[in-house]
Amino acid sequence: MGFSTKQVQALRRRLNGRQIRTREVNGRGLSYIEGWFAISEANRIFGFDGWSRETVESRCVHTRENRGTFVAVYVAKVRITVQADGTTVIREGHGSGENRGTSLGEVHDIALKAAETDATKRAFATFGKPFGLELYRKSRKLESLAPTDAIPVTRFGFHPDDTTPIPRPSHYYGRRQYPPLSKQVLAQPESAARSLAPNAPNPGKIDKSLLALAEPKRRRDKSHLRFVASQPCVVCGRHPSDPHHLRFAQLRALGVKVSDEFTVPLCRGHHRHLHQSGDEVAWWQGFKIEALQVARRLWEQTHPGELQIETGTTKQSDSNQAKADS
Repeated sequence: MGFSTKQVQALRRRLNGRQIRTREVNGRGLSYIEGWFAISEANRIFGFDGWSRETVESRCVHTRENRGTFVAVYVAKVRITVQADGTTVIREGHGSGENRGTSLGEVHDIALKAAETDATKRAFATFGKPFGLELYRKSRKLESLAPTDAIPVTRFGFHPDDTTPIPRPSHYYGRRQYPPLSKQVLAQPESAARSLAPNAPNPGKIDKSLLALAEPKRRRDKSHLRFVASQPCVVCGRHPSDPHHLRFAQLRALGVKVSDEFTVPLCRGHHRHLHQSGDEVAWWQGFKIEALQVARRLWEQTHPGELQIETGTTKQSDSNQAKADS
């Protein structure tokens, strides 16, 4: 055996129930761990440079198009190679992935990633308990493995399987920490504390919204994105959250996101599910959430004096226009 004593102890350690996720598939409950967690455990136990992953085989087994909606199903075979004190350990796993949406390329891309992630988790499961090996035993007691913070089923019939991690700012990034907001504060912005100072504008940057052929003003504020990421998911209230940009808030531009003032907090699962839905407006309507209002309330908390300044400028310009007309 090439593994060290600490590695053997880590591989024998039982999986923390808080890392177990549940969702319903074809009328039955399914317990699983997320793909990012399996990779994180591999880095912790084997080392960042102590293992490698190779996709041995992948193919599309089903694809269909119906009234502009595409469906794709992929299967994949993944090989995990671990280097342990001069010994090479090789494990393989098979997995499948399915996705549907209005973008053909995105549907195939996400389905293939899901299949590779599923195969990776099954290959890692052969190493022991920390990778969810116990979840594959049919005679296990669900009560002993049930997580204390199981993910609820959404109104769409399932909780999104966020096996593919989404790049996001860290919840603990930066020196400044913001307290999380409760749902009561989000529902009543007048009761929220307005203690954050507004950021000063960049004097050397041209405001293209004032040109003859105006462009939408796309403001960038990293501290505001960190503030949004520190808030609970606006859908389910889970942590950590991603600052999601509302794509329908401004006109689209090639490779450019909307302004940072149109961001709301979403957990990894709902963030992934939103990107897979295709129609963002209908997605928010399904949850009966006014995303633009939530984004505006969050922006007002990090820029408390900005609304008053803009309102005063508007009133002053209206007054000057009235004098000119008279």
